[in-house]
Amino acid sequence: MHGLDFIALAGYEGNGASGRQVRLLKDLTTSINGRHVLLVEDVVDTGMTLNYLVKTLQLREPESLAAVTLLDRPYRRLVEDLPVRYVGFTVPDEFFVGYGFDLDERCRNLPDLRLLQPAG
Repeated sequence: MHGLDFIALAGYEGNGASGRQVRLLKDLTTSINGRHVLLVEDVVDTGMTLNYLVKTLQLREPESLAAVTLLDRPYRRLVEDLPVRYVGFTVPDEFFVGYGFDLDERCRNLPDLRLLQPAG
């Protein structure tokens, strides 16, 4: 049986000692116990958010857990051993817009990915 569910996370700056934190905004509505789970990410950079999500979901005992991402920046990783199994594109450390990626809610509707050029 296949299924689709959504989870929402938010990153925020914690106190100086803890640095960047991740918190759960919306949890899954179905059990993943014993199921094969594929996490779909837009971009994987430092890996902090994905690491939090993987650790949280592993406690629910899925049969397997892997991730797919459209854009990957492995050279920015702060976390090792992430289950990023499928990668669309490995990209440079530059800002992309279009195809769902936005800058202050603008440019999200562009039909393709575009590199945002610095102003000036």
